[in-house]
Amino acid sequence: MNYKTMKKADLIAHILKMETQTNLQVTDCQVFPFKDAPSLGSIKAMASIVLNDAIQIRGLRVTDGANGLFVGYPTDPFYKGDDFRSVCCPITRAVREHIETVVLEHYQRAIGAEVSND
Repeated sequence: MNYKTMKKADLIAHILKMETQTNLQVTDCQVFPFKDAPSLGSIKAMASIVLNDAIQIRGLRVTDGANGLFVGYPTDPFYKGDDFRSVCCPITRAVREHIETVVLEHYQRAIGAEVSND
């Protein structure tokens, strides 16, 4: 498909169609909540996911931000710039929302099980 020759409206429609289609599915998710400790700050848990039984992403962080819980992606520890540089992150909103929903559901189950065991 040659994007340079497409009309703008067709290109936008194609991009929107691609964003709503998510071929990546989280097939496995492990969440490791932290016990409450003052040194952990806003990070509440670490997570690991498997996409389509083919690729694993480790180092996801469940973080409590100003707008509630969200999933942070692993960053490059050797990057020397002013900001952080992600090692991996989803490009489309649909994939980002799918991953965040699955990880946060597993986090809620993990802390619920942890509370019931105490």
